[in-house]
Amino acid sequence: MSLLFDIDFEVIELTNSLLSIDWDYFISTKNQNIVSFVENKRTILDDWYKRYLQAKSKGINLQKLYQLSEETKTFWSKIKKVFHYDGDTPVFVSDSHALSYDLVKMYQCDEVFLFDAHSDLGYGGLSSLKFDVNCANWLGKLLHEDVIEQANIVYSPYTLEKPSFFKEINRLYNVNYLKFNDIQGKIKIRAIHICRSGAWSPPWFDSTFIEFINSLGLRYEIKDCPARNWNPNNISFSEQLTYLMA
Repeated sequence: MSLLFDIDFEVIELTNSLLSIDWDYFISTKNQNIVSFVENKRTILDDWYKRYLQAKSKGINLQKLYQLSEETKTFWSKIKKVFHYDGDTPVFVSDSHALSYDLVKMYQCDEVFLFDAHSDLGYGGLSSLKFDVNCANWLGKLLHEDVIEQANIVYSPYTLEKPSFFKEINRLYNVNYLKFNDIQGKIKIRAIHICRSGAWSPPWFDSTFIEFINSLGLRYEIKDCPARNWNPNNISFSEQLTYLMA
């Protein structure tokens, strides 16, 4: 006599993957003209004041041009269904996404799952992979240097990028452009990186960013992610001039 049991076994992919999430994945904006590969105090804060003041002079409230997705409230529950990690999984928070390059090497990851409004494969074709590692080319350099076997990119629903923008890189390397529902099974996550990308993500969303990190429910280490003081209604005339002349 034989008995048949319908048992749902959890199958975990035995690859070592970095889960890398850019905060701008959740941000919808009507202002898509921000292009910067430099991340410093000017680009992550001062330029936001400058844009705010310039918009205000035209009767526009810059803050109303940006919307934060409601997906921030459900993201981790969706992630938990397709990725395997636990309380011992290291989590890092930074402002620059370039930290992912170092984390992949540190934890010997062979693939990356990237949730982002940008591919970070390198802008300008293969020549951009000859530059030093930065927030715009770190993923492309990992492929170019044979550090990882494949890159899996889940684009933000608000992105203006298309896979066709990266034809040269797509032809040479294993790059997958996925929808969330394309990710199947349980994928082993070696480390998690949450990036603020302050040059692209407005400072008035920073408090929600902190809530988002805490809602993961894991301990995390902050690596070079300075607090931003956003108070445009309480800046002096001299400060306004400094921001506008920057």
